[in-house]
Amino acid sequence: MVTRRKAMVLGAAGVGGVVLATGGAAVVANLDKPEPPSPAAVNGQGRMLWRNWSGIQTAYPAQRLAPGDEAELAAGLKTAVGPIRAVGAGHSFTALAATNGTLVSLDGLAGVVDWEGDTAVVRAGTRLGALGPALAAKGRAMANLPDINKQSVAGAISTATHGTGIGLPAIHGDVMALTLVTADGETVECDAGRRPEVFDAARVSLGALGIITQVKLRTTANRRLRRRVWIEPFEETLGKAEDRWKAHRNYEFYAIPFTGLAANITHDETDEPALAPPPSQDDAFLEALKMLRNTFGWSNGVRRSVAGLLLGGTEPETAVDEGWKLLSTERPVRFNEMEYHLPPETQLAALKEVQAVIEKERRDVFFPIEVRRIAADDAWLSPFGGGPRGSVAIHAWYKDDYAFFFELIEPILQRAGGRPHWGKLHSLKGQRLGALYPRWKDFLEVRRALDPKGRMLNPYLTGLFDLA
Repeated sequence: MVTRRKAMVLGAAGVGGVVLATGGAAVVANLDKPEPPSPAAVNGQGRMLWRNWSGIQTAYPAQRLAPGDEAELAAGLKTAVGPIRAVGAGHSFTALAATNGTLVSLDGLAGVVDWEGDTAVVRAGTRLGALGPALAAKGRAMANLPDINKQSVAGAISTATHGTGIGLPAIHGDVMALTLVTADGETVECDAGRRPEVFDAARVSLGALGIITQVKLRTTANRRLRRRVWIEPFEETLGKAEDRWKAHRNYEFYAIPFTGLAANITHDETDEPALAPPPSQDDAFLEALKMLRNTFGWSNGVRRSVAGLLLGGTEPETAVDEGWKLLSTERPVRFNEMEYHLPPETQLAALKEVQAVIEKERRDVFFPIEVRRIAADDAWLSPFGGGPRGSVAIHAWYKDDYAFFFELIEPILQRAGGRPHWGKLHSLKGQRLGALYPRWKDFLEVRRALDPKGRMLNPYLTGLFDLA
C-alpha cells in the first residue's frame, strides 16, 4: 500500500518505468499541443483585452469602471456605454461577462460590512476565498463552498454556483436579501417581503437585471470538518454513492475515465483536533493521467491496467480543519467545462453513459468527471428549483478540443432531464430553456421592467433569452 501522494509522484515521473518493469513497450503519442494563440493585448482602437480564466472568452471593452462604493457605481452606470457587464474573477466559461461596451469590476466592493444576528451583510465583490476567514473571525462560516473559491459572491450567486451535500443548497439558497443597482442608476433593495418578484429573479440572475452590490447571507457555526479522500473501483463507487450522500455532510466523487477507478471525498463535522492535510498532489495527479493518455492512449485495456498498478492500492488520506479551509480546492491547471444538473434518479445512469462514450470516442480525455448532489431551493432560474439535483461535470484540458461536449455529451445529459450550469458551456437558449424553468417568462418580465432599454444585455444574453 502507498499513499495517494506517492502514487502521484510515481505516476508523474515513472510511467515509463512501469512499462519496463512489466516487460512492455512504451508507445508515446504526440498528444501534447502548443499553447493556444493569444489575442492581441490591445486592439486597433487602443482597447485592452479582457479574457476569462480558461482563455476561451475575450472582449475589448470601450470603457471600464471600478467603483469603490454604491454611489459611484450608480453615477457611472447612468452614462456608461452599453452593453454593461459586471465581472468578478472571470471564472465562467460562457460569455456572460464579455462586452465591447462597459466592463464593471466589483473588486472595489468587497468585505463584510455588517451583521444582523448570524446574518452577514457582504459586499458583492468579495471573493469566496476571502470570505471564509472574515466569517471565521466572528465564529461563523458559509454552510457550503464550491470546488473553487476564487469567484466573487455576486458571480457565484448569479450563476447558481454550488458545492455538494443532499441537505445543502447552492450559495444563492442562503441569500436572505440583496441590493442591486440597475443600468439607469436606481438602487433596488429586495427580500422575501420587499419586491419579492425581484428577489426571486435576482438570486440567480446571470447579471441581467442590474449589478448586485451587497447580499445578506445566512451563516452557520464555524465547525471543524474531517475530510477523507480515497480511490476505489468505479463500479463500487456507483453502488455505494446514494448511501454515502445520505450518510455524510458532504460527499462527491470523481469518475476517472480509462482507469476503472473513482476518487471519493467526504466531509463530516467533528470535534477531533486539527490534522493538517498532506501537500496537494492534484497537479501531479493530472500530470500522471495525462502521461497515461500519452503513453497508452493506443489501448484502453493497457491504460486501465497501468492505472490500476499506479493508483489502485493507494491508502486513504485524512485531514481535519475548519470547513472553509477544506471544502474548496486550488485549480491552477486550466480547463474548459460543461456541467448539467440532473434529477437524482437519472444522474448515475447518465454518468455511466457519459463515461462509456468518452472511452469509446475520445481517448484524448484525461480529466476526471466530477459528480455532486445539491439540495433544492426556490429561485426562479435555479437549476435546483422543484427538487434536489445531481450534477455531472465534464472537463477538457485548456489545450484540448472541447467540441465533443456538445456533440457527444450534451445529448446524453439533456435526455436525462438535465439543466445546464449557467456559468459553464452549453448550447441551450430561448424556448428550450423556457421549457426547463416554469418561471422563465416571469423572469424575463422582471428583467424588462428593470432594464427596459436592454443595456445589461450583451450578445450572449440576447441569444440566450432569444431576444434578437
